[in-house]
Amino acid sequence: MLLRIRHATTYRYAQPVSFGPHRLMLRPRDSFDLRVVDTALTITPAASLRWMHDVYGNPVAVANIAAEAETLDIVSVLTLQRFGSAMPRTEIRPGTGLTGVVYSENERAVLQPFLTLASADPDKRLDRWLMDFRARIGQGSGHLLRDLAGAIHGALHYAIRYDEGTQHPLDTLQRGGGSCRDYAWLFIELARRMGFAARFVTGYIYERAPETAALVSAPGLTHAWAEVFIPGDGWVEFDPTNNLVADRQLLRVAVARVPEDASPINGTFTGPAGAFLGLSVGVAVEPIAD
Repeated sequence: MLLRIRHATTYRYAQPVSFGPHRLMLRPRDSFDLRVVDTALTITPAASLRWMHDVYGNPVAVANIAAEAETLDIVSVLTLQRFGSAMPRTEIRPGTGLTGVVYSENERAVLQPFLTLASADPDKRLDRWLMDFRARIGQGSGHLLRDLAGAIHGALHYAIRYDEGTQHPLDTLQRGGGSCRDYAWLFIELARRMGFAARFVTGYIYERAPETAALVSAPGLTHAWAEVFIPGDGWVEFDPTNNLVADRQLLRVAVARVPEDASPINGTFTGPAGAFLGLSVGVAVEPIAD
């Protein structure tokens, strides 16, 4: 399917401020499942751009903004062609079992950063949650990760959070909910504790309603989910917020070991205390007739 995505972000200030470099992760990397047809990036005030690939291979634009201003507008427009996922939902196999996964020596050497835990849990509360989860599901669907995504989806309530950052997985469990990035981060840290290599993904989601059930995540915003490396299938999408697995509604932009490495926009400004008034984000995903 061919899609047009418009992602607009506006930062507002009480008076003109100066800007440090801004790191933009707004362009996906071409692959067999996602093709970049066209891109446009507009920044006001004007900025010079320097492109690079980060340590994960994500395309990154570093924007240097010379002029001071009371507002900063960043608008990205993408035309993407989304093909089927690596592992279609109808072909999810029970081969993962309930005991984890076995990676080859070469796979483990590359995947080690995505196997390493990143959230401290000195009281082993996440481990206890997993023990209870295994006891509850029994054999479940036969696919441990799909059951894990479904369990998180059913146990939490979705809430839009405009504050920066991602909740600690323990906070998400204690509060009983969070944003899509909180759902995804909880899933990732639980999957890693079961021996799976998992990474954080940011991007967009296209709601194809009425042909599919309505999504839990709010429209008009960016989205986050997880990918897990499964031998023989590769990196497979798991979206616990919407209880989706390997679904082409998910439009990947950037991947990372931890959420802060995949922020769509990251930058600084210099101005007096209280100068920052707020920001607004709008995302529109529309189909384009073939």
